[in-house]
Amino acid sequence: MIGKLISHREWLLGALIIMMLVGVGSAAPFFVGAANLAEVFDDTAILIMLACAQMLVILTRCIDLSVASNLAFTGMCVALFNVAFPETSAFVTLVMSIGIGLILGAFNGLLVWLVGIPSIVVTLGTMSVYRGFVFLLSDGEWVNAHEMTPQFLALPRATFLDLTVLSWIAIALTLVMFIFTRFTKTGLSIFAVGGNPKAAVYSGLDVGKHQFITFCISGAVAGMCGYLWVSRYAVAYVEVALAFELQVVAACVIGGISIAGGIGSIWGAVLGAIFLGLIKNALPVIGISPFWQLAISGLVIVLAVIINSRSEKRGGRRILREAHQ
Repeated sequence: MIGKLISHREWLLGALIIMMLVGVGSAAPFFVGAANLAEVFDDTAILIMLACAQMLVILTRCIDLSVASNLAFTGMCVALFNVAFPETSAFVTLVMSIGIGLILGAFNGLLVWLVGIPSIVVTLGTMSVYRGFVFLLSDGEWVNAHEMTPQFLALPRATFLDLTVLSWIAIALTLVMFIFTRFTKTGLSIFAVGGNPKAAVYSGLDVGKHQFITFCISGAVAGMCGYLWVSRYAVAYVEVALAFELQVVAACVIGGISIAGGIGSIWGAVLGAIFLGLIKNALPVIGISPFWQLAISGLVIVLAVIINSRSEKRGGRRILREAHQ
C-alpha cells in the first residue's frame, strides 16, 4: 500500500513538472530546449544531491538543518587549502571535502545517538556553529576566482555528452542512493527504523545507530557539495548557501517524504528538487518577479504537507480496517 502511495505521488509530481514545462515552453520556447534544460539541471544538481541525503535523515524521524552551513564551511576549507597548496589535484580536493563533511555530519549523529538530543535542536545549534566557523576560518574575507587554480575550478564545469560533470555526479549519486535504499540491508532498515522505532528495536535494529549513519551520509554529501558549489560559482564567503537548507527540506516534503518518518523514495526527493529548480528558473522567463518564488514555493510546501498528512491518515485507516477483517 505504501509503495503504491509513493508511486502515485511520484507520477503526480512528474505530471505536474511536465505540465509546467509545457506551460512555460508555450510562452518561451527556448526554455524547453535541450541546452537550456541541461543548464537548469546543472543549476539544480546540488539541491538534488542534498535532498537525496536529507531524505535518509528524515526517514529515521530526524532532520539535518546544518547541511548548508556544512557546505559553506567545507567549501571555505577547500578554497583556502587550494590557495595555500595550488598543486593539489581536484580529485584530492573532492575527497578532502567529503571527509570534512563526514566529520561534521558524524558530530551531529553522535549527539543524536549517544547524547539523545533531538535532531532539530542539535542541527539548529551546529547550523550556527558551522557558519561561525566559516567566519573564523576566513576572517570574513572572500576567496575569489583569481585566487583559485584552474584545476580547482574546472571539475564541475567540464562537460561530457552535453552535461556537466556536476550533473553527472548528481545522476551517479542518485543511482547509488537508489541502490542503497532498495537493495542493501542498512538501506531497508532505515525505512523500518523510521516507520516503527519500537518494532525495529524488538527486531534487533539499533535506531540510534541507523540515525547516526544517515547523518554521516548527509554530512559527507554536504561536504562534497561544498567543493562543487565553490568551484562552480568560483567564490567562497561566509554567506554561501545561506538558508539553502530550507530548500533541501522543501524538496523532500514536496517529493512525498514523510516528516513522520518511514515513507519516501529517492525519486520523490529528486522530483521535488527538480520542481523547485524549475520554479526558480521559469519565473523570470515568464515575467514573474523572483520575489514570488518564495511565496509560490511556500504555498506548494503547505499543499504537499496537507496531501502527505491526509494520505498517511488514509493509509492508517486502511491498515486498521484490514487488521479487523
